[in-house]
Amino acid sequence: MTLITVQEQHLPGTSLEEKFEHALAWGFDGIELRSAGDLQFKARLPELRRARNAGVVMPTACVDMPHFVGAFDDALRKDAVVQLKSQLSVMAEIDGSGVMTPASYGMFSKRLPPFIPPRTGEEDTAVLVEAFTELGEHAAAEGLEIYLEPLNRYEDHMINTLADGVRLLKLVGLDSVRLAPDTYHMNIEESDPAAAIQDAAGYIGHVQASDSNRLEPGAGNIDWALFGATLKSIGYQGTVALESRLSGPAEDVLPRVPSLLGRYL
Repeated sequence: MTLITVQEQHLPGTSLEEKFEHALAWGFDGIELRSAGDLQFKARLPELRRARNAGVVMPTACVDMPHFVGAFDDALRKDAVVQLKSQLSVMAEIDGSGVMTPASYGMFSKRLPPFIPPRTGEEDTAVLVEAFTELGEHAAAEGLEIYLEPLNRYEDHMINTLADGVRLLKLVGLDSVRLAPDTYHMNIEESDPAAAIQDAAGYIGHVQASDSNRLEPGAGNIDWALFGATLKSIGYQGTVALESRLSGPAEDVLPRVPSLLGRYL
């Protein structure tokens, strides 16, 4: 069964237990955590263990860091790998399924000046293969998966489409490294989002949902019936996490999301 989750920052409450109560009341099945760098996520282990023991469903974490595994600076790249390995270990301790990350975010775009990145495409690929091989091996040892999220061309210059992600995952060659399609980025990058999902079906481990304008599903023009039918067509049984901005107060807009997505998933 596909779980519909919501990221923790949207939920009211001073504890994950309180946030989970709101999530359930609004029709969600669980919470997607945000995993901060500087080992801040590891520092939350007592809180996370308590929530897990109380029955809070927290299958995935989405990175919340200032730099990523595709960083041009070698020290920053290595630190991102260290942070993600720690976050994977934390998720293993609370019975999660994985952590998701883009190759980079806001670091460079070939669509904006100066247009030419400081690394060649071959060098970019080598850096990412090295990072995701190390992360994939660690994830496998922990019994989890690491999810690669393709971002649109204005937010990342390396992995923009699901096909880009599949090419990289084939080079890595580890089942513990999976794709995390995001409907907002797909709306920008994919000429046929349904076909892109079907072509990448064997590599998808997690999905994030937001509408064409980065607001919650239903606030833009994405075809959610087609989205749901496509996931069904590939037999997807993972989690669909709401990662979006909100068009209004959480208590007004969030209860609409599970009913919309649940209608089609």
